[in-house]
Amino acid sequence: MKAMTLTAYGPEATFTEVEQPRPMAGHGQVLVRVKATSVNTIDTMIKDMGTDLPLSPELPAVLGMDFAGIVEEVGEEVTGYAVGDEVYGCAGGLADLQGALAEFIPADARLIAHKPRSLSMREAAALPLVGITAWEGLERAGVSSGQKVLVQGGAGGVGHVAVQLARHLGAEVSSTGTGAEQMSVIKGYGARSIDFKSEEVDAYVGSHTSGAGFDAVFDTVGGANLANSFAAAALNAHVVTTVALSEIDLAPAHFKGLSLHIVFMLLPMLHDVRREVHGQILADLAKLVDDGTVKPLLDTPAFALNQTGDAYAKLQSGQAIGKVVVEV
Repeated sequence: MKAMTLTAYGPEATFTEVEQPRPMAGHGQVLVRVKATSVNTIDTMIKDMGTDLPLSPELPAVLGMDFAGIVEEVGEEVTGYAVGDEVYGCAGGLADLQGALAEFIPADARLIAHKPRSLSMREAAALPLVGITAWEGLERAGVSSGQKVLVQGGAGGVGHVAVQLARHLGAEVSSTGTGAEQMSVIKGYGARSIDFKSEEVDAYVGSHTSGAGFDAVFDTVGGANLANSFAAAALNAHVVTTVALSEIDLAPAHFKGLSLHIVFMLLPMLHDVRREVHGQILADLAKLVDDGTVKPLLDTPAFALNQTGDAYAKLQSGQAIGKVVVEV
């Protein structure tokens, strides 16, 4: 099979197309013919940081966590899937799990679900990691009907799904971004848009919550922006972050009695713990997609497998709106 591999890690490392033996479906796995895979921030971090991260594969490595494709083989003791089924999932590209930047991926059947019928392969490949992350974050924060929710970075990968899911839960959603295109995306998903470059935290907390603060803040930006999330939160509110690789003063969170939730959705893959939960989230998410509740946002253009390096560069440029997808 064709696969894009890394033989070194680092910002200057490049992907090389190689021929590898086609894998087989092991016990509890299905072998999927990959049709599309999307690029996530964690993928670019693995490429650039390598062994500085405890989850990076040994070299030579095939990255790529998300995928959509067609079941080619069904392994022993796998139920619910048959050859020819269209599936999607987040099941490789880290530790000892082969990634999706290849024509085939052996995937743990607990980490996948039947693809949403209403989506193309390219659209479906954009959803797994960000969809699961958004789902887990809102669940951890206990978001419910009538709450005021702020999503930091609502035109990004996790952010645009979090906006839609929070709306589905009945919350009144506001979201930050910047520029006309991001503002348009946020409004299109039914949230109140906030341009963080032109509106200070105190100003939008005043106009969107009458100064009380948000019941839940979902911060997909992280780092120094967490201070803004603490400032925007109400007393005893919940703050969710997906980017907590930093040192930060927790005093503002302490004096508001905030609950801080760090979502790291790769844990089931890394530790083989409760993998079936991810499969169930993907199945539930597919129903919402087919009901018209959730729609993925894709960047343009699409990239071919041999353009993987360009796809990674596009995401890292900061110019992508929505998910960057590689078609296989």
